Amino acid sequence: MIRTNLSTRPFYNEGAVHLWLLGLAVLVAIATAFNVFRVIGYSQTDTELATQASRDEARAAEMRAEAVRLRGSVDLRQIEHASLEARQANQLIDRRTFSWTDLFNQFESTFPDDVRITAVRPQIDDKGLMKLIIQVAARSVDDVDELIRNLEGTGSFSNLLSVQEQFNDEGMLDATLEGNYVPTQGKKAP
Repeated sequence: MIRTNLSTRPFYNEGAVHLWLLGLAVLVAIATAFNVFRVIGYSQTDTELATQASRDEARAAEMRAEAVRLRGSVDLRQIEHASLEARQANQLIDRRTFSWTDLFNQFESTFPDDVRITAVRPQIDDKGLMKLIIQVAARSVDDVDELIRNLEGTGSFSNLLSVQEQFNDEGMLDATLEGNYVPTQGKKAP
C-alpha cells in the first residue's frame, strides 16, 4: 500500500462541506421565517387583545356608572317593606306546614308514663327557627329530665331546657320546657 501523496496538488472534498453549509443555511432560513411569522401572529393577537381590553374597561366603567345610578334610585323603605312582607308570608307558610299530628305522635312515643302535657305553644323566632314552649306536669324532676332526654333523642328537638319548675297543690311538678323543634318530614318518631 502506498502511503505517500504523488499528486502535486492534494484533493480536498469541498463539495461535502458546501452541501453541509447549504443545509445549515436552509435550516436557519426556515427557522427565521417561522419566527417572523410567529412574531407577526403574536403582534396581531396582542393588538386584538389590547383593543378588547380597552373595550371591556370602557364597558365596565359604563356598568359601574349604571350601578351607581341604580343604587341612587332604590328606595330603602320599599325594600324594607317588601322584606317585612316576605318574612310574614314565610311565617304564615311555616305555620301552615306545621303538623300537630307529627308533633303529638312524637310526644306519645317519648313521654314517660308519669308526665302529661298541659300546654304547647309553637313560635317562630326572627331567624326562622321553630321554638316550642311545652308545659308539663310530672311526679318528679327525674321524670322531666327523662322527658328532655327522650325528646332530644328523636333528633327533632334541640336545646331543650326547663325554664320554670314549681310544685303545685297536688304535689305535682309543673315545668315549662323551651327548645328548638325541627319537624321530621316523612320520618316516623321512634
